[in-house]
Amino acid sequence: MFRQATHRLLTRSTTTTTTTTIRRVFSTEVATDASSGDAAFIESWKKVAPNIDPPKTPSQFMEPRPPTPSALPSKLTVNFVLPYAAELSKAEVDMVIVPATTGQMGILPGHVPTIAELKPGLLSVHEGNDIKKYFISSGFAFVHSNSYADILAVEAVPLDRIDPAQVQKGLSEFTQKLSSASTDLDKAEAQIGVDVHSALNSALTG
Repeated sequence: MFRQATHRLLTRSTTTTTTTTIRRVFSTEVATDASSGDAAFIESWKKVAPNIDPPKTPSQFMEPRPPTPSALPSKLTVNFVLPYAAELSKAEVDMVIVPATTGQMGILPGHVPTIAELKPGLLSVHEGNDIKKYFISSGFAFVHSNSYADILAVEAVPLDRIDPAQVQKGLSEFTQKLSSASTDLDKAEAQIGVDVHSALNSALTG
């Protein structure tokens, strides 16, 4: 149903002597072999600087994009990345639940392509009876049509490493700062502290 609707939206016809249909392809349908483009670049480079080796292009460092499967896969492949580390790399799981700004969003194999902004909250990775829980500060989740999901977070901490007593202490301190704030900047900073510590508390007690 979604595919059919999207196909109609992205399809346009131009009429000359015959009717030609032009459709914008999905990202997973784009050819992953960039060798022809690289060859053209290298050829142009040699004409300009024949004595200098050409630089490598980004496509030479990229792995081929997995195609969209014809049948619904049984697993969701997840990449969970932070600026300084990769928590999960090509992990095959049953489901991921992310704290989107619109609410908790479950991602299963075959999920429609989606981009979701993430807010402070609980991210859980489900594989059988094993559930890994993280508290994330913010980020984005990119869900692709080939049952791959890329989750990018600014900060993430395993939930079992968070001290509930420190969370309660921080929540109390920021609540007091919010009530006594006299400037818009102080109010904004205190509100962020209250929101983050409230989300931490909910993740620990929920």
